[in-house]
Amino acid sequence: MADTTMGTPATAARPSLFLRNATGLVKAWSTFDAFIYSFWSINLITLGLYGMSYVYTVPDGQLLVGILLFGVLVTFLVITYAMLVSVMPRTGGDYAWQSRVLGGGLGFVLSITGWWFTLFLWAPIYANILVVQFFSPLAYTLGWTGVATFFTSQTGIFVSCLIVLAFVSVVVTMGMETYARIQKVCFWIGLAGLAVVCGLLLFYSQSDFQNAFNREATSLFGAPANAYQGTIDAASKTFGGSSFGTFAFGPVLLLLPWLAFYLLWPNWGATLYGEVRGAKDIRKPFWSMFAGLWVTVAMVAVVVLLINKTIGWNFYQSANAAYWNNLFAVQGAAAPPVPIWPYPVMFAGFLVNNHLFQALLIIVMGLWFFGWAGTLFLSSTRVIFAAAFDRVLPAWAANISAKRRVPYGSLALMIVPSIVISAIYAFKPSFTSVFLDATAVLALTFFATVVAAIILPWRRKDLYEASPIARYKVAGVPAITIVGVITGLFLLFMLYEWSFNKDNLYGTSFQSTPNSVYYFLATYVVAVVIYVVARVVRNRQGIDLRRIHHEIPVE
Repeated sequence: MADTTMGTPATAARPSLFLRNATGLVKAWSTFDAFIYSFWSINLITLGLYGMSYVYTVPDGQLLVGILLFGVLVTFLVITYAMLVSVMPRTGGDYAWQSRVLGGGLGFVLSITGWWFTLFLWAPIYANILVVQFFSPLAYTLGWTGVATFFTSQTGIFVSCLIVLAFVSVVVTMGMETYARIQKVCFWIGLAGLAVVCGLLLFYSQSDFQNAFNREATSLFGAPANAYQGTIDAASKTFGGSSFGTFAFGPVLLLLPWLAFYLLWPNWGATLYGEVRGAKDIRKPFWSMFAGLWVTVAMVAVVVLLINKTIGWNFYQSANAAYWNNLFAVQGAAAPPVPIWPYPVMFAGFLVNNHLFQALLIIVMGLWFFGWAGTLFLSSTRVIFAAAFDRVLPAWAANISAKRRVPYGSLALMIVPSIVISAIYAFKPSFTSVFLDATAVLALTFFATVVAAIILPWRRKDLYEASPIARYKVAGVPAITIVGVITGLFLLFMLYEWSFNKDNLYGTSFQSTPNSVYYFLATYVVAVVIYVVARVVRNRQGIDLRRIHHEIPVE
């Protein structure tokens, strides 16, 4: 069957419903592979430590309680997505469910905006994490100060983005099976490195750390004596301090939108479940996502407790406050004695007075980044692929390589715009506020999927009653509707705080970030235009997109 691309005149014969008889993708992953992908998606080191470095803005928020509460609430998201996977284990995840339940136009606009247009913004975020957790601490440890300062320049920022894009592109084009092996290797070695970090923080005391920090601050950065206290003093210009033992329920709730930066993504692999064996059995997608979430929550709890014990909670929060407030030029902020992002892995390495050991520890822990980096594009390519397979996007976006089954057309649609966005990020700092909303727009995409889950038993009764979840009910109400409502309220709370928090706590309030509002409104408009054009073109070709979005494609 010949592919019919947008803009091609209609042939005499009526085109078939989907682009091909089957997607051409294969079930290359096991449940364990899906678990590791979920584990990497809520990465304790890369996303977790980075995201938690902002919680100094809620000094009275008890972080450990916030993490546990977030884990409980996200469990409902996991259940909702696991149920949807079992109903329709298809490539595209959110796009497939939204388009089949909410309708093709609405499903396309909501899912493609989150998984395609918003993921461009994550390339610079990944790059910044690579710099602050790998390039910069490694360069300073090895005495390469020039390399470290290069990556703080506009050119260096752009180069770091290109490095990330190049690495991710290579990894994704290797195919699902090869990427599964890469993430496993990084998983096991990364866990060994984390055990070393935790061991150091466990067996050394806070006074040991203070001495080690003062020593390395002078040795590596030329800081004056007693840089530990100097860091607290610098932070005190804009930060009132924080106690780990403080607890109040209100501030804990305000922590949740910060924690979403990393803990909201155990379902990140939902777009890939068309390529996971046995996904129709609800237990498999549930346990892969649930284990990815709660293994991470347990590890985060251990790390947070060890930071409090050895590094000192007030010092750690002061170091974060001093770094970020100075970087963002907050009024009255003072530069900290150690001019780089407070990386707990680097701090733990300070406890061993050997720069070679410290460098090796940073390199090993860098595998948490390289095992995780593929998540930048892998999930998104499947959403674009699914839309092209449904004939909304051009046929070439659904092309796959014969050997590795890689949707290279979809990958190109991620890479090229990401290069442009990365250049804007590097050379136009006023655009930076847009990146702060990258989490919120994805949460909105998840909310749309949750709405589809809530109404699924009535909107698509045929799919629901034929699925294995039809037997799960509470007092006669479908379980997917109940967990969907709970999940939806949770997401709505965070969306409200991101958008309307009176103190602009998250830097994303509508009134304070007009560039962000304009950018995302523009992306929704573009998505609407794409769909309208597709409807017109496909109608001329004798293809009914409404009919396509009522049917389920064959994997």
